[in-house]
Amino acid sequence: MPADLTVDDATLVLGVETSCDETAAALVMGGNDVVSSVVSTQVDLHADFGGVVPEIASRAHLDVLNPVIARSIVEAGVDESRIDAIACTVGPGLIGALLVGVSAAKSLALAWDLPFVGVNHMEAHLYAASLEDPTLEFPLVVLLVSGGHTMLIEMLDHGRYRLLGQTIDDAAGEAFDKVARYLDLGYPGGPAIDEAALLGDPEAIRFPRAMMNDGYDFSFSGLKTAVVNYVRKHPDVSSADVAASFQAAVVDVLVTKARRAAQATGATSIVLGGGVAANSLLREEILGGCGVDGIQGFLPSRSMCTDNAAMIAAAGWHRLRADGPTPLDVGATPNLRLDFID
Repeated sequence: MPADLTVDDATLVLGVETSCDETAAALVMGGNDVVSSVVSTQVDLHADFGGVVPEIASRAHLDVLNPVIARSIVEAGVDESRIDAIACTVGPGLIGALLVGVSAAKSLALAWDLPFVGVNHMEAHLYAASLEDPTLEFPLVVLLVSGGHTMLIEMLDHGRYRLLGQTIDDAAGEAFDKVARYLDLGYPGGPAIDEAALLGDPEAIRFPRAMMNDGYDFSFSGLKTAVVNYVRKHPDVSSADVAASFQAAVVDVLVTKARRAAQATGATSIVLGGGVAANSLLREEILGGCGVDGIQGFLPSRSMCTDNAAMIAAAGWHRLRADGPTPLDVGATPNLRLDFID
């Protein structure tokens, strides 16, 4: 870190995110003030395939990353010289997609003589809610639910996390995608299930709630199989009823375990993070449960649930303050894990 750089409320960090199928750049000041946030989605490019195609994702990042970064700076209304540091996702994610962002961020750091900060994408999701409510108080429980991860994390302080539980097979978002594909509801699966469920009866089918009372780990593979088997046996069943009943089963398990974890750890609040945090029923049930339990529930806006660079910049600000710059020889790590305390 340059000797004259003090990380404080005026420190402006440029965040870059290319871990999967969103090309994003953002400027965040002081770790929580979003000055600009630009996201270019690739949903239409992957829709015909029913999922993200890594090679297509990488090429799309190459095409739009520089314009996205330039737009984030223009929308912020600042000069490049005002930027104090550059933060970028280094993992986990698709290796080709990650390399596009990491290479660009390092190049800018060298060209502008700025510190570079490598950010863990999972850690960044933990900061998404605090971007809109910096009054969050520790300890808190984070329910991180995305296409690749389902985790319950106790956030003791900045950079201090304890893993309470995680999926032992499919992530919740992965189950949403697979069920939506099987029901031919469209892509991406999360929003498609959410929309279809509005027209269905969540009590029409009693799908299993795996491991509901067994610790804090999750399992959704059996639920996905139960949906497939039910539809095969009842081919005339309403897709809306299946979607609503499936969604209810997933949310029931997620909320029950999150509430139990918050009570056991003495958390002041439950925070949602990850793409599935945009799910309407999950948001409603978390807030309702927190109200009953007398704790706070924090929901990031839907734009902050999905992959974005504002959360990368926020996490980068905290990492820069705690650890200083990341060496420029750091690579992209597709299977990067979050560091937990025992």
